Amino acid sequence: MTTPGASIHETLRDVFGFEHFREGQEAVIQQLLAGNSALAVFPTGSGKSLCYQLSALHLEGLTIVISPLIALMKDQVEFLREHHVPAARLDSSIALEEVRKIDADLQSGHLKLLYVAPERFSNERFVHKLRRLKIAQMVIDEAHCISEWGHNFRPDYLKLAREARKLGLRQVLALTATATPSVAQDICREFSIQPDAFVHTGFYRPNLTLRVTACQRSEQMKLLLQRLKTHSHGPTIVYVTLQRTAEEVATALEQEGFPARPYHAGLETQERDAIQDWFMDAGDAIVVATIAFGMGIDKSDIRYVYHYNLPKSLENYSQEIGRAGRDGNDSSCEILACGDDITVLQNFTYGDTPEPESIAAVIDTILQYEGEFDVSFYQLSRDHDIRPLVLSTLMTYLELADVIEATAPFYSEYQFVPQRSSKEILANFDEERASFLRKVFASSKKAAKWFSIDLEDTARRLQTTRDRLVKAFAYLEEKGDLTLKVSGLRQGYRIKTRPTDPENLKQDLVSRFDMRERNDLSRIRQVIDLAGASGCLVRRLLRYFGEDLEEDCGHCGPCAGERPAVIAQSNRAPKLDHAALADLKAQHEHALGTPRRVARFLCGLTSPFLTQAKLTRHPLFGSLGECPFHDVLAAAAQIG
Repeated sequence: MTTPGASIHETLRDVFGFEHFREGQEAVIQQLLAGNSALAVFPTGSGKSLCYQLSALHLEGLTIVISPLIALMKDQVEFLREHHVPAARLDSSIALEEVRKIDADLQSGHLKLLYVAPERFSNERFVHKLRRLKIAQMVIDEAHCISEWGHNFRPDYLKLAREARKLGLRQVLALTATATPSVAQDICREFSIQPDAFVHTGFYRPNLTLRVTACQRSEQMKLLLQRLKTHSHGPTIVYVTLQRTAEEVATALEQEGFPARPYHAGLETQERDAIQDWFMDAGDAIVVATIAFGMGIDKSDIRYVYHYNLPKSLENYSQEIGRAGRDGNDSSCEILACGDDITVLQNFTYGDTPEPESIAAVIDTILQYEGEFDVSFYQLSRDHDIRPLVLSTLMTYLELADVIEATAPFYSEYQFVPQRSSKEILANFDEERASFLRKVFASSKKAAKWFSIDLEDTARRLQTTRDRLVKAFAYLEEKGDLTLKVSGLRQGYRIKTRPTDPENLKQDLVSRFDMRERNDLSRIRQVIDLAGASGCLVRRLLRYFGEDLEEDCGHCGPCAGERPAVIAQSNRAPKLDHAALADLKAQHEHALGTPRRVARFLCGLTSPFLTQAKLTRHPLFGSLGECPFHDVLAAAAQIG
């Protein structure tokens, strides 16, 4: 911890052990210490975290750090504790006893930094806790996620600006490595960041050599093996699109004698953590991974990054190659560009676009309410065949259109296990509070182990407020009187402005999703254009992010004389067994009731209806995954 009156340079040296700031760090810190919000756009691995870690020690109160990456939270908290800075993280992997200790440290003011995921703001107990604390600043990592037109828009992020205002937080630090000029403008607008508080250090990494090699599907593994055998060994990441590809490629590399392991979201958390720890400790490990791997991984000596499959956007590509060579030494990044990958990426995009009928049905459901209401995203998703994240985006669009206004998320059911007898718990309260808690306990129902209580029903019967019940359970949990878990997440809303023309609203939202689809398809096209372009690869990439290198890098593939990659998309014509599909449709009229649902099924794109009908296990699911979605859609329309 800092001593009173220490300068930021003394803190840099005495606490963090660095003699000098990196480019941009001091400028951001000075903005924060002046009480201003700021946006820092730094390349991956260039020290964004120090901006808030150091400033937190010079500000009075708690710094809340919002990150979607548990791996980053874990690494950062360990780093800070090693430097004697009181820090903690709250995520699903934290044991109850640790949560209670964190609560106590928050109440006492001992903690300086707390790391949470954006979804934590859907936890009403957590929001209640924040309201009782003195918060110095909110830090938002991966801040590009708040931009609707960014490459990784997440509705939970768009709501963070509103949550900051509700909590009275005037100071926000937004961090990202992949903001285009338009996305940076969105971030600055949402958090009222002034132009002089936008610090951009540039993306150019002269130690990275970028290459693109065009190939056929049958050549990808041969090329990868050739590279691994001819290059000197070093920590390597091989990026793929599909989980099954990660498994297949890792197995093939192991059979050739390479230390390779797959990493993807389908693995158990414990197994993913073990693979990550193995990679961090090894000097020549190869991880074959979906984009789930690498975010927040602070390994400085990654020598090679291969894209076995095409990246889905230039933002993703920039982030992924940015994990190489953070130690400043030469590193190689190569795309094995296969035209078949284009179809797979495009099909995923089509799979996320909801049907117009589903959009209309959700809007009709919402407009039947008057005043305040609440909904379950899980149930709406299942009822209308819209993936939960896409549904969340739809509800955010309704908020942006001023049709609805979010109130507070809450859980409909609390479950608890007493850690003491009722007599012991109640003995700590005066008669009025003890009587209230006695009635609350009496309203619960006991199963084998857990007691459950419906908060809405209990509040009505006891003529109290739901808020008082939530505070009571939060207090008992903090004191260790009971173990608590919640279920039935519901999002509260109120009707803000009832549309004069609901049909026009429906069409507007259909158009909006169509535009998102076109934008995502355009991002795939930008990757193809970059890969197949003549001239310096690095200059073209940097130009996309609003940076002019002024001269060629001199060492990328094209600068070294390699010809532009010619990537030809294969147009494999779909072959359907019309009789078998017609029979399957008859058996599953709900799940396969429209041509688009049939096309999703054949292309291997999951949806709530397909999952409920257990059709994702059917042999025909994904049988046309390498055929263009629109061709499959046209063929599906011909099925009787």
